[in-house]
Amino acid sequence: MRNAPTILHLDMDAFYASAEQASKPSLRGKAVVVGGLGPRGVVATASYEARVFGVRSAMPMAQARRLAPNAAYLVPRFGFYRAISEQVMGLLHSLSPLVEPLSLDEAFVDLETDGAAWDRASARLVGEKLRADIRAVTGLTGSVGLAASKMLAKIASEEAKPDGLVLIEPGTERALLGPMPVRILPGVGPATGDHLRRAGITTVDDLAEAGEDELVRLLGKAHGHGLYAMALARDDRPVVAERGTKSVSVEDTYDVDIHDRVRVGLEVQRLADRCVRRLRAAGLSGRTIVLKVRRYDFSTLTRSETLRGPTDDPGVVREAAGRLLESVDTTGGVRLLGVGVSGLADFTQEDLFAQAAGARVGAGSGADAEFSDAEVESGEAEVVEEQVVAAAERRWPSGHDVRHAQFGHGWVQGSGLGRVTVRFETPGSEPGRVRTFRVDDLELEPADPLPLVEGGGGAGVSVDGVRT
Repeated sequence: MRNAPTILHLDMDAFYASAEQASKPSLRGKAVVVGGLGPRGVVATASYEARVFGVRSAMPMAQARRLAPNAAYLVPRFGFYRAISEQVMGLLHSLSPLVEPLSLDEAFVDLETDGAAWDRASARLVGEKLRADIRAVTGLTGSVGLAASKMLAKIASEEAKPDGLVLIEPGTERALLGPMPVRILPGVGPATGDHLRRAGITTVDDLAEAGEDELVRLLGKAHGHGLYAMALARDDRPVVAERGTKSVSVEDTYDVDIHDRVRVGLEVQRLADRCVRRLRAAGLSGRTIVLKVRRYDFSTLTRSETLRGPTDDPGVVREAAGRLLESVDTTGGVRLLGVGVSGLADFTQEDLFAQAAGARVGAGSGADAEFSDAEVESGEAEVVEEQVVAAAERRWPSGHDVRHAQFGHGWVQGSGLGRVTVRFETPGSEPGRVRTFRVDDLELEPADPLPLVEGGGGAGVSVDGVRT
């Protein structure tokens, strides 16, 4: 472990909900819940005002509505959040080449590299400047933890929330950790926590006093050794710089299981086209096409086909995905479908005709095969992406941007029964007026999100989620 607090952990405060409040003046200071709005939806993020009512991330949306019936419930705008995240990550990369993103709103930074910080005073200055820069560039707030290790820096940022900075002095770690609950440590989830509680271990001090042998007996060799080291504030994990994209994929969860085989095929074709759009937006191509199917009984199957060379041709991807679907039994119904491309490259195979004809290098399947989506980050986004994508593609999803030829920029408050209700306001305006239109009003159309900060055009995205 280092002897200076030069590991920084940044965690944006209630990121999705805060971004929505910043872009919608009428929602500032009010309870906002972002997530899937369908019967199977879950909460992605709740604003601090909504958390007062007990609403939490990963909670079923139906339960959230019971707890906070008067909150604003919005469909996520992932393209918008990604654009803001790029601005924040740019600020982190200006501090150090060693930046390890954990999700859209969270990352570690090694401040010792290139001499960004070397002691307590310099680390605190860097942390305070970073918080100020984030507010100036994005209009949002982030909490910063500074410590000599990744584990402690993350704990410090949790203690700093919301909109604060906590620095853990080297040498004080044991005293700080001791009275904290065991759940504060990485890798201690509900099941492990309950197991330890039944053994009389509830705090980090209890872990240290139990000893390594007892923890190995209770939890197994690897987990026991690791947890004992953390209880002693030992964490030598380095900050690992961001790795390159491994795959690009899209997936939809459906409110009602799909039984019609023809519709399943059409959905796969549509997903293939969306996947290719993302692939092209990133300037990439790929060799391996992956189909993911979650059936009515929650069993999940993947099928893959590897082509002769990388492609970004939608026809090739559609045909490959269609062939993969032929090997999957969907008789009982389908609740989720996904199409992905891996084996990425920044060039395409010229012999597309041979690929379209179905030449294969290999194929595979499995119930638990990896289906990584470079566009769907971990953390809060992972919890809801599959539940909300279908909802986000409806014509007037709640919370999404629109523009009216007469009234200008606004956002959808709700729609139904052939009507759509829009509040006309922008990030820098006063709370705006509400008007209702027919859903087929030709003067109303989807619009790009506006920057949260005047002159901050980097946060603008197109309606397809591609940066403008």
